Amino acid sequence: MSIQANPLISSASIYRELTEETPRWFAVQTRARHEKRIGNELQQKGLTAFVPTVRESHRWSDRTKIVEIPLFSCYVFVRMGESASRLDVLKIPGVFHFVGINGRPTPIPDSQIASLQTVIDHKLPLTSCGFLKVGQRVRIRGGALDGVEGTLVSAKNENKLVISVELIQQAVSITIDGYALEVVH
Repeated sequence: MSIQANPLISSASIYRELTEETPRWFAVQTRARHEKRIGNELQQKGLTAFVPTVRESHRWSDRTKIVEIPLFSCYVFVRMGESASRLDVLKIPGVFHFVGINGRPTPIPDSQIASLQTVIDHKLPLTSCGFLKVGQRVRIRGGALDGVEGTLVSAKNENKLVISVELIQQAVSITIDGYALEVVH
């Protein structure tokens, strides 16, 4: 007995079906100072949203207060399948567009978002820094940050790990002195 392929189902359509339903991370460009509200609205629509924030001390003439501000101004990350309705996201007031190439939303690798979430979850002191493309990719081995990947840089006699979200050309850096590192190939 031989098995014949169904001529109506192509391998391209099967691949497209599988990849369209796999949730992926996308960046959405937003109006300034609307990131948290948009993240909340995305979650109310049943989507997974990620708005990385940092705590900063802000000083006014009459007081000083610790506030949480978005790490990447004007960007919110959303996890959704490619076939999900992008229009629902774009209808949210303050959302401009999906970040992408040639007008198409471009997925962000899960590893970049996972590394960012790990650093945020451990409440490590971090700062936003300019996007860096040069340097060696490294991975932390051991400790609370095991598996976090980024670019190794040296500044002011400190070793730092820069975690980049390439699509939006934003990055954060953390001091990693004392951590064991391995080169990522």
